[in-house]
Amino acid sequence: MKLIFKKSDLTNAVNIVMKAVPSKTTMSILECILINATTNHIKFSANDMELGIETLVEGEVLEKGKIAIEAKIFSEIVRKLPDNDITITTDSNCFMTINCEKSKFNIPGKSGEDFSYLPMVEKDKFIYLSQFSLREIIRQTIFSISDNDNNKIMTGELFEVKGNEFKVVSLDGHRISIRKIELKESFDEISVIVPGKTLNEMVKILTGGNDDDVRIFFTSNHIVFEFDNTTVVSRLIEGEYFKINQMLSSDYQTKIRINKKEFLSSIDRATLLVRDSDKKPIIITIQDGSLDLQIDSSMGSMNESIFINKEGKDLMIGFNPKFLIDALRVIDDEEIDIYLLNAKAPCFIKAEDESYIYLILPVNFKAVNKE
Repeated sequence: MKLIFKKSDLTNAVNIVMKAVPSKTTMSILECILINATTNHIKFSANDMELGIETLVEGEVLEKGKIAIEAKIFSEIVRKLPDNDITITTDSNCFMTINCEKSKFNIPGKSGEDFSYLPMVEKDKFIYLSQFSLREIIRQTIFSISDNDNNKIMTGELFEVKGNEFKVVSLDGHRISIRKIELKESFDEISVIVPGKTLNEMVKILTGGNDDDVRIFFTSNHIVFEFDNTTVVSRLIEGEYFKINQMLSSDYQTKIRINKKEFLSSIDRATLLVRDSDKKPIIITIQDGSLDLQIDSSMGSMNESIFINKEGKDLMIGFNPKFLIDALRVIDDEEIDIYLLNAKAPCFIKAEDESYIYLILPVNFKAVNKE
């Protein structure tokens, strides 16, 4: 095999497929990238048996062939080579030679025949939307998944399609994030749970805008994303998702409208006095015309007041400040509506059209007298 690449094309392809290379595995072949140039096209693939990525690479095929090469060392070599054309050749003993200007590397590879190829997936059920929309809807919900494997369902996101509505839901036991967008046309009903790991990697790979579509195919076991020259195949999480609608209440006794940027900045300042190991709540007191924030820790205390429009009862309630910050950061609206029932019931930050809903559970606190 003999191939010639521009460094930028080669680097981009390696960066994409590296996201499916496991950090730890007992199977050495899974630590490899497959370079397949058996046709006039060059494909790079990686597969950790849960997530597989394949991408077409711009390059010149002088001699056809394929090889599996250890991903980490190959990636590091490519990254540190000069910014010029890179020539890759292999011999019959699966040794790879990498040439760029005056640099030359020789590294051992493995037979491409041993590589675990991406599964073939039927492409009957599908939807399509812009890369920008998919990236945003994931970014605006992914922070609410759980990183605890004790409940596998919570480590993924619900993808639900009904007609022309696409809804994504995540939860971790303390909060729920829901985003809905309208698709360009109606599709079959779909409800699957997609691993958070897959979606975290998708956010990094999707670089297109509103005019660049991604097609998403669904089967009972897999989800496939196709965009640009890249295919991402992931196993789905088995099981039934939580009955979210039972957790969403429209009851409230207090409703406030507040400037999002002011609220976020104020909470951000308050967290300066909280170490990561501390579990200090931020205490919010809602009265006519003002929302007061208060935090007390071993490092000091802080009080701040923000103008609000309020309907309903006065209320004092405590929250984990991180949960508020995570939700507020991904909302684009200048002003937001927050609905509260009492100091022990969840609060809801939601749009009028419910295109976003964030549910956050409060935390217990000891009321602190203000000076």
